[in-house]
Amino acid sequence: MAHSMKDTILFHNGVEIPQLGLGVFQVDENEVVQTIKKAIQIGYRSIDTASSYRNEEGVGTAIKESVISREELFITTKLWNDNQGYDSTLRAFEASLKKLDLDYIDLYLIHWPGKDKYVETWKAFERLYQEKLVRAIGVSNFQEHHLQNLLAYANEKPVVNQVELHPRLTQEKLKDYCKKQNIKIQAWSPIAKGRLINEPTLKFLAKKHGKTPVQIILRWHLQNGHIVIPKTVKPERLKENTNLYDFQLSLVEMDQIDRLNMNERLGSDPDKFLF
Repeated sequence: MAHSMKDTILFHNGVEIPQLGLGVFQVDENEVVQTIKKAIQIGYRSIDTASSYRNEEGVGTAIKESVISREELFITTKLWNDNQGYDSTLRAFEASLKKLDLDYIDLYLIHWPGKDKYVETWKAFERLYQEKLVRAIGVSNFQEHHLQNLLAYANEKPVVNQVELHPRLTQEKLKDYCKKQNIKIQAWSPIAKGRLINEPTLKFLAKKHGKTPVQIILRWHLQNGHIVIPKTVKPERLKENTNLYDFQLSLVEMDQIDRLNMNERLGSDPDKFLF
């Protein structure tokens, strides 16, 4: 059972990531500073941004203005699609590091596989890792065939695959493959953008446990061993999303949530989102 916000997931390279973090997708520069500072006060230690979110500078400001040391934080950012390729990846990383105003990044991800540049991009990622500019390197939105292709050329295996994952899209086959490869799974859109709050099964379980449907979903993720980064800018939600450690879902309840799967994507299909 997950015990507290201090719980971490161990990557195969020995680096630990907090299991529960904060995603800042589409949070504007001004709002992101206050949101992160508030989140850090509550106990969040992991922040997930990306160059395409256009708020890396705000994330950097929040880190600087926060009351805790850089070493206690886990910062993730991602390489955007038009920067794929060896040299352009190195340039894009440099730009992200500068915007964040950091000496290193904890986790750097290829945001989408695209068509045919991700192996070349990965070579640049491996260089950044060897130069200790990043503590861990991973991918996002990779399907099994992308991973197989990448692993055929990689010297370093990705530590994580960050994918859309929620009770309507449980990604069982992909999860099984990643588990065999010792690649951890991180869920983006873990609460399906709030679309499941009136789902009868989740409402029933919420009532039974004295929780909200969102807390039920997040607890399901934690018990499944997923790394989660729910996004919110509301202080009360930031708090609510951490209130997950005083109850546990039974195997039957976990199974009831698993059955909500419809392989339904809210985001892009990685096999169709080509560039």
